[in-house]
Amino acid sequence: MDFIREIVARDIQSGRYHGRVVTRFPPEPNGYLHIGHAKSIALNFGIAEEFGGVCHLRFDDTNPETEDMEYVEAIMRDVRWLGYDWQDKLFFASDYYEQFYQFAEQLIVDGKAYVDSLDEEGIRQYRGTVTEPGRPSPYRDRPIEENLDLFRRMRAGEFPDGAHVLRAKGDLAAANMKMRDPVLYRIRHATHYRTGDDWCIYPMYDYAHPISDAIEGVTHSICTLEFENNRAIYDWTLDNLYEEPRPHQYEFARLNLDYTVMSKRKLLQLVEENYVAGWDDPRMPTIAGLRRRGYTPEGIRLFCKRIGVDKTNSRVQIEVLENAIRDDLNARAPRVMAVLRPLKVTLTNYPADRSEWLEADYWPRDIDKSGTRQVPLARELYIERSDFSQNPPEGWTRLAPGSEVRLRHAYFIRCDEVVTDPATGEVVELRCSYDPDSLGKPSTAERRRSTAIQWVAANHAVPVEVRLYDRLFTVANPDEVEEGKTFKDYLNPKSIDVIDTALVELSLAQAEVGSRYQFVRHGYFIVDGDSTAQKLVFNRIVDLPDAFTAKLAGVVKGREARQETEKQPSEVVVGSISEERERARTADVWLAEKYASFMATLGLTPEQADPITGSREVVAFFEAALETGASARTVANWINNEVLRLFRDRRDGDLPFSAADLGELAKLIDSGAVTTAAAKTIYTEMAAGNGSPQQIVHRLGLDQTLSESELTTLVQQVLAKLPDKVAEYRSGKVSLLGMFTGQVMRATGGKADPRQVQELLRRQLEA
Repeated sequence: MDFIREIVARDIQSGRYHGRVVTRFPPEPNGYLHIGHAKSIALNFGIAEEFGGVCHLRFDDTNPETEDMEYVEAIMRDVRWLGYDWQDKLFFASDYYEQFYQFAEQLIVDGKAYVDSLDEEGIRQYRGTVTEPGRPSPYRDRPIEENLDLFRRMRAGEFPDGAHVLRAKGDLAAANMKMRDPVLYRIRHATHYRTGDDWCIYPMYDYAHPISDAIEGVTHSICTLEFENNRAIYDWTLDNLYEEPRPHQYEFARLNLDYTVMSKRKLLQLVEENYVAGWDDPRMPTIAGLRRRGYTPEGIRLFCKRIGVDKTNSRVQIEVLENAIRDDLNARAPRVMAVLRPLKVTLTNYPADRSEWLEADYWPRDIDKSGTRQVPLARELYIERSDFSQNPPEGWTRLAPGSEVRLRHAYFIRCDEVVTDPATGEVVELRCSYDPDSLGKPSTAERRRSTAIQWVAANHAVPVEVRLYDRLFTVANPDEVEEGKTFKDYLNPKSIDVIDTALVELSLAQAEVGSRYQFVRHGYFIVDGDSTAQKLVFNRIVDLPDAFTAKLAGVVKGREARQETEKQPSEVVVGSISEERERARTADVWLAEKYASFMATLGLTPEQADPITGSREVVAFFEAALETGASARTVANWINNEVLRLFRDRRDGDLPFSAADLGELAKLIDSGAVTTAAAKTIYTEMAAGNGSPQQIVHRLGLDQTLSESELTTLVQQVLAKLPDKVAEYRSGKVSLLGMFTGQVMRATGGKADPRQVQELLRRQLEA
């Protein structure tokens, strides 16, 4: 429980608000919401839901010069999309203008406010400095009757902008300079998007906000730390106008995210000066941009949960956001094949007039979902250009002259001939032969060294446009600029890469806008709204976890480095036997004995035992991890698939985590204490040097501690709320199981194994 929730819990226990909890999300409609607002939305609506209260959506629209109904509609759309519902609690500060005005007259009558005729520069000079107290304005002691007369004439429109303001009588010597007679009202002859020309004086935010809270019965006014000094005005206003129990303000740290900016003013500049293609440009941190990019509301809420609520400002690595999105998409996006940079392959021994339809799974084995599609195979194919090397480095596991590779879901092929362009020397075609007996057959030890590659049949391929997005800025904190520069000088000129020659498999021919997929080895993608009947457009949402882990571990830095590593094989692939490691065991009898022992006594397969017995260092790490009591197979799989990359790529010094840490992670996995997706997140944090598994679990709230009885109760509660859907399921619409699973997972806050959830759902639904 964070400190804000602790405050709310104490207030409930003490009866301060007679058991009521009312929060509010109060955006100003002068721009689109961004990911920082999502944190505030999740906090305010989340607290209301958790404590049985309500959360209001209120538009603090007190500045007619910058606000617009377009922003109101966009904000409501974004809040709904994030999964939150204000029900009938929609409010506008502009509805309270008359009340604000009457309260202002009351302050004047009480001698607590006055009309000041100084201009902005004069007010600034009289306010003093940090080291010098302020001086009273020459107009501070105007009689109450004169103040009332001037204020009413201000309302009547008798004065031009800037002629007068209404100020509170604060403390001119206050250390908090905001309390040195703060401005409450100013003259603005501007048309308001809701009230039109009814008003020509408008309240300041610091005055209108607390009164709006009080009018609506808000109990906990939660805002970000930049309003900490403003709390003095908040309290002064309500102390002079309302009695307890009145609203109280509490501040938490705003979200500062790497490689982007969170200022509405700066985001507006990017839009108006055409640095981006609008508020919903997928490179923008706006909710609209993230939605179009393909981020999911569930992933954003998971991110908000993981970063928590703090009292001090700090920066959050953008990888934390991306990892939350990956964890959500992992079980949401079916796997399909796409070739972004095609290279033609001709199967010379495949009949020219033949097309063969092969069954391909949408989901990997660790995702408890079913579903297949038919993919056509023909004589002419296209593979990814990076899956072929004419001069392969040592350990290359993909296609090369004279070598074999399996086409994913299909046959093994061998490259027999390389055709190049006579003028440029560029490879333009591979002439290969396929093994007709290899379909669905177990691979030999030799063939297990290869990597299955994606492909599309030439005569059934679907041409698409693919947009690959990168960081919007080249530096982590574009708000910190060098002298003579602005944040716009750090915009990334390579933040988008458009590929208009990409091909995808036939099953995507009718993909609908908004559909998400994982393109194998390329990342997660969504069908963009720019798609037409003639050509689909796909946005890359985020790349795959392996690349993410590598980035955090310092293995690759930037897009160029990632592209370079694509040319290099990953030596560690479960299912392959390395000749290099075999030579190491031949030269070192101790390693050979360990290899045999791990298979004989621990039950490892040859493919599992091979990578961990290639050096004494790795063996020692493996055995140290086992001392924690972890499963040998789990530890071996994590070493083989993840840790060996760090052994290979580290420059000097130890790994960022210990063998005992890996063992503890394996135990969490084996015991069911964390989900597979959570385990990947924990490992990523470990690789970044961010603590032990238990520390990471505690910090990010990844523990999966629900008992079967607790989980059964939640399942029953979810089903009880959806009787119509339950009836549909029992009538044969079994596809609803996924929807039920999602509802239960949401109810658990992600702290459950989806497989266990589905098993319990089946029991209840089929009882």
